[in-house]
Amino acid sequence: MLNLMEKRTKELQVMLGEHNVDVAILTDKDSIFYFSGVHDDSGMDYGRPMILIVPKDDDCSIITPSCEGNMVRAMTWVKRIFPWNDGEKGEWRDYISQVLGTKEIVYGLENDKTHAVMLNFLQDNFPSAVKKDIFPLLSRQRMIKTPKEISIMKQAGEVAVAMCEAGRKAIGVGVPEFEVALAVNEGGTRKAAEFLSKEDSVFNSMFSPLIHELIILQTGPYMHMVHKRASTRKIKQNESIYMCFCKLAYFKGFHLGFDRQYFVGGYTDQEAQVYYQAIEGQKRALEMIRPGVKASDVHKAASNYYAEQGYGICYRTGRSVGYSGLEKPELRIDDDTILEEGMTFAVDGAVSLDCGVAGRVGDSIVVVKDGFEYLTEMDKSLQVL
Repeated sequence: MLNLMEKRTKELQVMLGEHNVDVAILTDKDSIFYFSGVHDDSGMDYGRPMILIVPKDDDCSIITPSCEGNMVRAMTWVKRIFPWNDGEKGEWRDYISQVLGTKEIVYGLENDKTHAVMLNFLQDNFPSAVKKDIFPLLSRQRMIKTPKEISIMKQAGEVAVAMCEAGRKAIGVGVPEFEVALAVNEGGTRKAAEFLSKEDSVFNSMFSPLIHELIILQTGPYMHMVHKRASTRKIKQNESIYMCFCKLAYFKGFHLGFDRQYFVGGYTDQEAQVYYQAIEGQKRALEMIRPGVKASDVHKAASNYYAEQGYGICYRTGRSVGYSGLEKPELRIDDDTILEEGMTFAVDGAVSLDCGVAGRVGDSIVVVKDGFEYLTEMDKSLQVL
């Protein structure tokens, strides 16, 4: 993977030259990992930015808090590491000043992913420099996954399925929601550890198998409260339970989308109808996925079906996944990107009613020559536990 990261960094340098950008200044954690392999830094949220500098025609460098310097050196192929200390000189700012100098340099940022502290510093101190948004360049570069990347994403899919299987086994009448969440985390962690323990390299040893983040989990009368977290509420007989693993489905730097819903004891005719409609909405979208199709047309296939059933607006049917939980393109009405082999998406089906009834399903897939393949292979038929 490190060789791949070095290769794609060189590709970025070529693109920078083609677009007359002298240097890229990257602070987004996902982008830094994508090009350098460095991950799990404390970041700007703690006032300790890590910065990847990519000149169009010179060696790359990483500006890092000195406390993370040894970790960075072990993770990356980049040779030029510049550590900085709190309160010493200008901290990280001195290094940025050395890169930009005082000339009218053109620097590239991911505008929407660059922290305001960095944006304000650059605008206030380098008024003669020209800023360009290179987010579209990086997004285009990340759209197509290599066979190696897809193989890791398939492992991530197995980790996500292991989470769901563990959560499913924990579901029962009288069980608090948080107990199901704990089972999910343990199941995913053990599967991730199983994969990582079989691989012997410095790069792989830097990843933690521990599954974290708050699961999205809804039960009973709260099924329509999208993105509600697990609570102390106890599951009751004849209730539905929905688990979304999108925040948790993360393995070796790759994110997926994945959702499943189950019924405890039984279900009403309305609940079954809504669940099957969600499944059918996702199916309509999946049937459209293949190279040469517009992303917006995939969305329309699902959206038109929901409209036929008498439902309102469907925001989006899916999103690209990979090094971030949200990448480009998206399966939505205003994205006409043409699908290509090697793109990876989370594709959803969802119907929510204000009365507390809802049906939801989600899977991650990869676009292949003749259609798509699942990255999250798991039964999604209506199941009563």
